[in-house]
Amino acid sequence: MSGGQEAAHVRDDSNALAPREPYPFVPLEFVRIAAPDSLTRARDFFEEMNKRRTTRHFSSEPVPRELIELAIRTAGTAPSGAHQQPWTFVAVSEATLKRRIREAAEDEERVNYTGRMPPDWLDAVAPLGTDQNKPHLTDAPWVVVVFRQIFGLAQDGGKRTYYYTQESCGIAVGLFISAIHHMGLVTLTHTPSPMGFLATLLERPDNEKAFLVMPVGYPAANARVPDLRRRSLEEISIWK
Repeated sequence: MSGGQEAAHVRDDSNALAPREPYPFVPLEFVRIAAPDSLTRARDFFEEMNKRRTTRHFSSEPVPRELIELAIRTAGTAPSGAHQQPWTFVAVSEATLKRRIREAAEDEERVNYTGRMPPDWLDAVAPLGTDQNKPHLTDAPWVVVVFRQIFGLAQDGGKRTYYYTQESCGIAVGLFISAIHHMGLVTLTHTPSPMGFLATLLERPDNEKAFLVMPVGYPAANARVPDLRRRSLEEISIWK
């Protein structure tokens, strides 16, 4: 191959990342941060998130709706399978509805703790101090229930396949929790099982399945947390 032909080949190769799909693309908005500043930001964020703790003791002090809205909007920036965004966040502040959610959750949990849960699971959660009583569901000013859209709805009313919905919702919840902690609030991840009652109480469509319940608010003045430790970097990472 002549030099000119090689040069032409290289020029063609440089366009290999150009999108060939018949869909619109826009330039990536990206501002590069100097390495020392990146390290400072990374350390600061780690220190902030390392102080995050899960508590079951909430104050009833009101939390502005705008804070919850911003946490949900932050969760909505999460990547998702095929960008299908298979999540619905239902934010509940109405006292009667929170009470109904608590009553239904405690009914299920009572069965769990008195026979439905295997002994190994009861042993695993024992250090967390959990039981069938869920006062956080009525104490916290907000209860946010995340629903996973197990399939989409096409314009003609048919079903549209959604991909990686579990993973996508998990990532979105992680961003939600980070946003809540960053704004100075606390939350708890709660999975009463089974959770079918949530779709009924919150009037969700058949394509949505309850994924997670998160009370959100300020910690109670006497809030306590289990005396636990997080695994070290060496315990959770492998470098090749």
